[in-house]
Amino acid sequence: MRSIWKGAITFGLVNVPVKVYSATEDHDVSLHQVHNADGGRIRYQRRCEICGKIVDYENIDKAYDDGERTVVLTDEDFSSLPEERSREIDVVEFVPSEQIDPIMFDRSYFLEPDSKSSKAYVLLRRTLEATDRTAIVHFALRQKTRLAALRVRGDVLLLQTLLWDDEVREASFPALDERVRISAQELEMSAALVSSFESDFSPEDFTDDYQEQLKQLIDAKLEKGDALSTEDTFGEQPERESGGDAEVVDLMEALKRSVERSRADKKAAPKKSPAKKTAAKKRSAAS
Repeated sequence: MRSIWKGAITFGLVNVPVKVYSATEDHDVSLHQVHNADGGRIRYQRRCEICGKIVDYENIDKAYDDGERTVVLTDEDFSSLPEERSREIDVVEFVPSEQIDPIMFDRSYFLEPDSKSSKAYVLLRRTLEATDRTAIVHFALRQKTRLAALRVRGDVLLLQTLLWDDEVREASFPALDERVRISAQELEMSAALVSSFESDFSPEDFTDDYQEQLKQLIDAKLEKGDALSTEDTFGEQPERESGGDAEVVDLMEALKRSVERSRADKKAAPKKSPAKKTAAKKRSAAS
């Protein structure tokens, strides 16, 4: 991994130099667009609307348009902002971890100690563990001011950027305003269904089936020789309509059948690998 940024966590008089690394990566198969008639690659050009010339990336600036006027902002303009020049990850407060709503989490970054001694880094990590607190921090990265949660993951400090409060939408659905009556029996049966699906979450048990199938499709086409000499091409696949099961009017009957089927699957099925067990559960839930 290559670090994308260097800075220092600061709280009080404590300074913890760190390197920042992206904690996640995309595993999707990389595809590009082609002309369906001859397989020619579709390319996008940065063309100026005034002079008509194709412009190199290094000659492109950013601009703000209010509808009547345009303000051009250069790299020098951005670098002049005080926040952009700062290399500090300032701790604003330490909050109970459960107070942070997961909907606010955006991107995740690993932090590595960037000094000869990692004592301050380890001290901060152990303090967060012992107090069960998450540090709310404020810093600037890539021309944006960020709010983030600093917490512990294993032996490493993890920085998770947060959405700002006004970036999280309010959900208001008219259907939920209606008065819905749930009987004790329905609630009990629903809880039994949840119990029948109980398990410990193991991320490694789940795979991206679509990407695996896409790789198999590509390999099959290559084996058949169904490929262009220079570029692979794929036509757009029509969107599949979900048939869906007939609507079940009797909620209690649906819950009861789901619990019975889930329990029957557990008893009848021989011991399976976690991944197969997960697949079986998914089929039961979809029935």
